[in-house]
Amino acid sequence: MKAAEVIKLDEKALNEKLTDLKKDLFFLRMQHATNQLDNPIKIAETRRDIARVKTVIRQRQLGL
Repeated sequence: MKAAEVIKLDEKALNEKLTDLKKDLFFLRMQHATNQLDNPIKIAETRRDIARVKTVIRQRQLGL
């Protein structure tokens, strides 16, 4: 997910996206722990997406 895509989302959509990404990260970690994950880079990508969403949420809270 690109930063430009995240900026276009409204607050409700951002919170939903954050929840979905956290669920995805949990399941990716579970798959990794049981050696069922094909591409471990997905974990890092999901963590970065979570950070992007959280950054946009915080910027809007601060009014930036």
